[in-house]
Amino acid sequence: MKRLLVLISLLLAGCAGSKAPVPPEAAVTPPSAWRGAAAARDDAVDAQWWRSFNDQVLAQIVEAALQHNDDIAIAAGRVAEARAQFRLARAQLWPNIAIGGEGARERTINPGFGIPELQSAWQAEGGISYDLDLFGRLKDSSEAARANLLATEAARDNVRLAVAASAASGYITLCSLDARLAVLRDTLKAREEELRVARHRAQVGYSSQLDLAQADAAYQATRQLIPATELAVTKQEDGLSVLLGENPRGIERNRHFDGFAVPSIPVSVPASLLSRRPDIASAEQQLAATDHALNAARDAFMPDIQLAASGGYVGSTLIPSSPLLIWSLGASILAPIFTAGRLEAQQDAATARRDQAAFVYRKTALTAFREVQDALAAVQRLAEQEKTLEAQREVLAHALKLARNRYRAGYSPYLDQLDAQRQLLSAQLSLVQTHADRLTATIQLYQSLGGGWAASADDTAKAAERRNGP
Repeated sequence: MKRLLVLISLLLAGCAGSKAPVPPEAAVTPPSAWRGAAAARDDAVDAQWWRSFNDQVLAQIVEAALQHNDDIAIAAGRVAEARAQFRLARAQLWPNIAIGGEGARERTINPGFGIPELQSAWQAEGGISYDLDLFGRLKDSSEAARANLLATEAARDNVRLAVAASAASGYITLCSLDARLAVLRDTLKAREEELRVARHRAQVGYSSQLDLAQADAAYQATRQLIPATELAVTKQEDGLSVLLGENPRGIERNRHFDGFAVPSIPVSVPASLLSRRPDIASAEQQLAATDHALNAARDAFMPDIQLAASGGYVGSTLIPSSPLLIWSLGASILAPIFTAGRLEAQQDAATARRDQAAFVYRKTALTAFREVQDALAAVQRLAEQEKTLEAQREVLAHALKLARNRYRAGYSPYLDQLDAQRQLLSAQLSLVQTHADRLTATIQLYQSLGGGWAASADDTAKAAERRNGP
């Protein structure tokens, strides 16, 4: 019997064929260094990176979003589902034990004598069945469920990171809109004063009606920008409220937009990014899950051997010696012989899913490298742009002062002052936007570096083993 089982197994293993390797095109080779960046350090990012901006309200916004955001709750539900699926797959490795019993009071006809009989009968029985899983089908299915659970947990952590980044960026955008609104109101106040001066000069004959019309037009042009900005503030508050899991409401905030600290972020070497981003970890665990599922599909070619045993007692008022002991011991073997290609098709489908997961992992890793590179460049270039805009703002403010003095002294037309005002307003608004973009780019860099996320040591070791191969 044992020799027959070995022979059948060898024949069926031949039907499964050799396991197809992962396509070599799906391999990931990290860049040796980041372009245009300083020497990388292998320091981990602080898991509470949002506190490095030195704004207590921002920290409260992010932490409230992490507690109450609906997307995180949905992701947590997916984790709970995957954990239950893993428990179900793991339970298949253990014996199945069941007990049962029945009883009845019945009146029947004795077949030998043709007379009625009245009896009370009962039966109690227990049974155990066990799949030997000699070829690892159930174990591979369990490992696939475990990898899927880890992938779902990493996906949840990636959602948390995205929510934290969105909350921080949304708050900074809201504060930048406040700063833009303050610039517009200050400009409107200045143009209101200039309109008053222009009207007075026109009345006494020191300037033309054209100067008055130009001053009035500049005042109205600035005034119409304020309602649009106030609308943007309201929409940003509403969007941030929903992100916090609340009904639309006003958002408390620090009114000092220039008070945000711009942190210096430790940038790790590119290779370490593979173990520090939850989306990469999720893609890698999905690859592991599909690989175990492929093994399980190949194991289906092997015989399935199950053991079963049962025993119990039966009793009846018609049997003087009751209750009687009953029992059963047995085993079964089921080996596929002809399936019309069903098992081969399942194996091919599992191989295709494994290859898809390999390319998804590669794409996720390449996207991560690009996001870090983009964020590094954005932080650097926006800092340079902000410095230049600050210098431009000072020069334009001085130019406006000169143009205003010359106009009031009658040495230059009002158009020179108006042009200086427009350039200064444009520079001020650009400076606010660039500062907001720089802060947002810093948040994106935190996010692209993984936001301080790290897998467990055991999972990291297994992931490194899968990347490096056997």
